[in-house]
Amino acid sequence: MNPTFIQQISSQLGLSLRSVENTLKLLDDGATIPFISRYRKEMTDSLDEVQITEIQKTYEKLLELENRRNTILKSIDEQGLLTDELKNKIENTDSLTELEDIYLPYKPKRKTRASVAREKGLEPLAKIIMSQREENVEYKAETFLNDDVPTVDDALQGARDIIAEWINENKSVRNKVRYHFGRYAVLSSKVVKNKEEEGQKYQDYYDYAEPLNKCPSHRLLAIFRGEEEGFLKITISPAAEDVLEDIGKIMLKNNTESTNQVHKAIQDAYKRLLAPSIETEYRKMAKDKADDEAIDVFSENLRQLLLAPPLGQRSVLAIDPGYRTGCKVVCLDKQGNLLHNETIYPHPPQSEQGTAIKKIKSLVNSHKSEAIAIGNGTASRETEALIKRIKFDEDVMVFVVSESGASVYSASKVARDEFPDYDVTVRGAVSIGRRLMDPLAELVKIDPKSIGVGQYQHAVDQTKLKKELDRVVESAVNKVGVNLNTASKHLLTYVSGLGDQIAQNIVNHREDNGPFTSRQELKKVSRLGPKAYEQAAGFLRIKQANNPLDDSAVHPESYPIVERMAHDLGVQINDLIRQKELRKKINIKQYVTPETGIPTLTDIINELEKPGLDPRDKIEIFEFSKDIRNIEDLKEGIQLPGIVTNITNFGAFVDIGIKENGLVHISQLANKYVSNPNEVVKLNQHVQVKVLEVDLVRKRIQLSMKESEI
Repeated sequence: MNPTFIQQISSQLGLSLRSVENTLKLLDDGATIPFISRYRKEMTDSLDEVQITEIQKTYEKLLELENRRNTILKSIDEQGLLTDELKNKIENTDSLTELEDIYLPYKPKRKTRASVAREKGLEPLAKIIMSQREENVEYKAETFLNDDVPTVDDALQGARDIIAEWINENKSVRNKVRYHFGRYAVLSSKVVKNKEEEGQKYQDYYDYAEPLNKCPSHRLLAIFRGEEEGFLKITISPAAEDVLEDIGKIMLKNNTESTNQVHKAIQDAYKRLLAPSIETEYRKMAKDKADDEAIDVFSENLRQLLLAPPLGQRSVLAIDPGYRTGCKVVCLDKQGNLLHNETIYPHPPQSEQGTAIKKIKSLVNSHKSEAIAIGNGTASRETEALIKRIKFDEDVMVFVVSESGASVYSASKVARDEFPDYDVTVRGAVSIGRRLMDPLAELVKIDPKSIGVGQYQHAVDQTKLKKELDRVVESAVNKVGVNLNTASKHLLTYVSGLGDQIAQNIVNHREDNGPFTSRQELKKVSRLGPKAYEQAAGFLRIKQANNPLDDSAVHPESYPIVERMAHDLGVQINDLIRQKELRKKINIKQYVTPETGIPTLTDIINELEKPGLDPRDKIEIFEFSKDIRNIEDLKEGIQLPGIVTNITNFGAFVDIGIKENGLVHISQLANKYVSNPNEVVKLNQHVQVKVLEVDLVRKRIQLSMKESEI
């Protein structure tokens, strides 16, 4: 482990050297972030997942810099141009941008105007002009004429091409240009000719300009997306005359005829080389920053959605509503297994409401359904109203469930493997029902980008997005814990230390040998070695296990500690779990060892109080306004209940029970100033909103959550 890296990360993140070094060692040894955060607190001084992730990201950036540094050193050395001074400068540079600037003069180039001029023997003339002492440059230029350089103008042009390249490679000049771009660059967009009609969704940016450093991420991504789709033409630049003046202060040293030639070279260098290069640099920087912000928003939304309250193991009747093609109905048992499916036609054109009501009531009775899940898509409100007219023999809870991503799941290989004998409509209805029972277990089967809680997710760096979303899913799965005997392969894949193949092997072992009765049995699973067992065991739960700790977050490596606690009190482990008074008698300081300290012992005691308890909130039934069925029913000023369905940097989208979600702009979230919508709202939160404006043409609804207005 590079000690310099440890020092840099410690300084940059404000963490102790010990914490950083131990965390990097654990990561290098194959430990996952959830495992390190939960079970190695003594080594990291109780760093949380966010801090460990930052250590990992910072380390990866330093590695990238180091690899690039080595590549540059090798390239310059192979050219025979690596001096001790240059090597020292490269080795002591901590900025990738600065590193590239140092390398620029030595970087192998394709054929350029400057290289052509050098081949014609014009570099000595360029040096004479660059000294800015020569008054009669045309006379000097005549001495360089030959078959390849027939005129004085050709000679001067070639010399200026070489000078322009020198100016472009000048570190001070590049930094000055960057200063102007960073402080004063303006992002401008224009509509591409003859694309006005086709690109209507980008019409706000047909003639738009804004300082780059003030452009919010969502707007920047929208403009870049418009350019990518061929509707917008974008430029990013500061005022050219100001930049040229500052370059002149660096490069112009005299007031001779040579100086005039250098001045012309400056203008050419800026327009042809510097401006495009630095614009590309700032485009990338702005895009990367916008990507990071959008990914942060998406990640937080996904985390909240994955940790949404579950109904739990209840028998469910699920309905995927529809008009002409009917409503697909499925009955699921408490484990989410499909028991029955059929189609009812309560809505136009068939309007067989009586038959549908009888059928639903019969299915609820025969399958002892405890809850009904209704997808929130087409015909959702009408289906919900129909269900609520039914007088069931027993109390049945009714929930409206988000369908986002259900169609993606139903057409996926995952769904085909689960239900090879059923069509997409049945699979979609099953997904809706299972999503009510356990959102996390069902949503892990769907590509996170298809879940519908992002902000320009298709416009951001897809590799970076996938990596971050996978991390969020892994974190959520391990936070909740996984039932080893009921979890799907897809859920098991995200458990710390497992992965695709071992997850499949666990499912195969379960099918061949029956349910696991202890965590120890995991060691019999093919390819699940000691390392995978160490990483995974604490996050896997076995209900009704012989050892109650197997249904807890206590890691098997800590079982002997709990056994000693029980032995010292003369009781069984079950007694420790059931009796609070017994736990109060435990002095955890007595059980401290070099490997196990107070943080882990505190976690153990806390877990004994609530072994296997799901950390997610309890689910609540919600009802939309009965008077609002479509956007035409909305009137400015009315107040409505709603559910937060998506959060962005500019506000929150709220489902008010119709096809179109309304937007609560960030300025309307609260009576106080709000810098981040997540400070005020959370995904799936039940809220009261007031309708501010309804745009029937564009199908847009503006809402407010300000208390004085509700």
